[in-house]
Amino acid sequence: MATEDRKRAAHRALVDRVLNGTGTAPEDLRARAFHNADLPPPLRELIDKVATRPTRTADADFAAAEAAGFSQDQLFELVVCAAVGQSARLYEAGLAALAAAEEDA
Repeated sequence: MATEDRKRAAHRALVDRVLNGTGTAPEDLRARAFHNADLPPPLRELIDKVATRPTRTADADFAAAEAAGFSQDQLFELVVCAAVGQSARLYEAGLAALAAAEEDA
């Protein structure tokens, strides 16, 4: 298997694991955190910060999500989903930019 194929296979395996592996957060909620879409408040604020402004994430964001009924284990899983989702979007955008540059060369 070519190096690039192994990298893409590893990436797909990671995404599959965070979205479909065992966990305490429901799979549909993990998918929504991965895509940073259709999340209930205050989870929406926390996940959006993790995905787009991670340095702005504060203890208060986690406290608000816990107060809304999410456990620490669930929040951990959802934060991982958000981070992997954002990195997946950046990875795919980078691959698309490389492909476009190769076509133009």
